[in-house]
Amino acid sequence: MTPELSFKNRIALVAGGTGALGRAVSAAFAREGAHVIVTYRRQPEFDEFRSQFGAMSEGFMGVMVDATDATAVALALKHVLTNTGAVDILVNTIGGYHGGKRIWEEDLASYEQMMSLNLKAGFVLAGAVIPAMIRQNRGWIVNVASRAAYGKSPGAALYSASKAGALALFDSLAEEVKAYPINVNSVVPSIFDTPANRRAMPAADYENWPKPEEIAEVILFLCSPQARIIHGAAIPVYGRT
Repeated sequence: MTPELSFKNRIALVAGGTGALGRAVSAAFAREGAHVIVTYRRQPEFDEFRSQFGAMSEGFMGVMVDATDATAVALALKHVLTNTGAVDILVNTIGGYHGGKRIWEEDLASYEQMMSLNLKAGFVLAGAVIPAMIRQNRGWIVNVASRAAYGKSPGAALYSASKAGALALFDSLAEEVKAYPINVNSVVPSIFDTPANRRAMPAADYENWPKPEEIAEVILFLCSPQARIIHGAAIPVYGRT
């Protein structure tokens, strides 16, 4: 364990913790002593997640919840706070990708899906967690954005727009909590090395793709006391892609 990044007795809520990046983030916090709470949508996801970590999985608490459902999230957070007493850290790794069509070829269902996964989930989670962080007088929030948020993403305009909205949302949240000891930042990946991305691009050169574990280390640092002066930032984590 790295003493200066020890998260002993800290409660870390990793939304979407059963995904490729979520797993890496959960493992990084657990390695450094945090009590990790993982949200997921389907029980088989969490079962497979726990099987991957073996004995270490006993340190994870799972919460099955739809993060786009404000009522369900409020109830889940109440359950978490009853069991843990606090939520020190929120990392939102929930997201989804949709592309391959031009704007005038898209449909409303795809628009709503992108906005729900990439923007609404973060809004609901932050809205639920911030009051608890204000009461406990501490907190760290990191949202996972995307380089696509900066625009010019032909064939992926809906994804780009939803991620741009998320960047703006968390930038604004950072300003709104300046009066409190709560840090809010975003990390901004481009394509990174996951099984899904490899399947989608079988001919790609994976060598320069950032690994989920590398992105997780940046998130870990942003949630540490050493990063207290980093607030309202959007940290690029796309390496040389």
